Amino acid sequence: MTAPSRNLYTCLSPALLNLYDLSNSVVVIIDVLRATSTIATALYNGAQCVIPVASVPRCIEIGQETGGITAGERDGRVAEGLTYGNSPFEYPRDFIQDKILVLTTTNGTKLLHMALDNGAPEIITGSFPNLSAVCDYLLASGRDVLLGCSAWKDRVNMEDTLFAGAVVNRIKSHFNIHCDASKMAEGLYLEAGEDRFDFMRLRSATHYHRLMNYGLEKDIRYCLQADGANVLPIFRGDRLVIL
Repeated sequence: MTAPSRNLYTCLSPALLNLYDLSNSVVVIIDVLRATSTIATALYNGAQCVIPVASVPRCIEIGQETGGITAGERDGRVAEGLTYGNSPFEYPRDFIQDKILVLTTTNGTKLLHMALDNGAPEIITGSFPNLSAVCDYLLASGRDVLLGCSAWKDRVNMEDTLFAGAVVNRIKSHFNIHCDASKMAEGLYLEAGEDRFDFMRLRSATHYHRLMNYGLEKDIRYCLQADGANVLPIFRGDRLVIL
């Protein structure tokens, strides 16, 4: 049997991104709670595109230029100056279809722009709601893979690691994986089993508590369920569109 020719790595925090060579990699931006879950959901529900931006002022500026919906959060709450937040439930089809969503978040949009600055030739976004689409694309891509966890202000978090582990578990036979972070992520995913919400609760995951304190249990449950918005957001130009 021929050994796989491609490599897969997992970066558990943006603070570690500089340790990886991205020059021939598909970089998967992972921000399960909630940016990449919301991106997948908005596009699944018919958004024309999602433009990820790093700052609130830039979000407002691009919204004015494009006529787009300006949205985002800081520390789990709707950012000051913006009308809409980072909940997937804010973007049903009857609201978002054919519209541009300009989105800024605490962690996910930061990592996406870091990956661009570090020479990533291809960037997609991943979350449990589009798990299968991500795995299918990575298998077909022909490139190495870097699973980039957005974490929380550079601190490793449980939910992004769980998603990285889910991807590793599904596609590992097609890649060389000389990466302890990938093996650790898969181990956490297998330990969690199917009830990832309860796993996060029992392990007192920090972002679980943060969002529960805001009354966002429904968001957490949705963001931890597989394939509810199974599309592939890919970065083209300055925006994410469905491939």
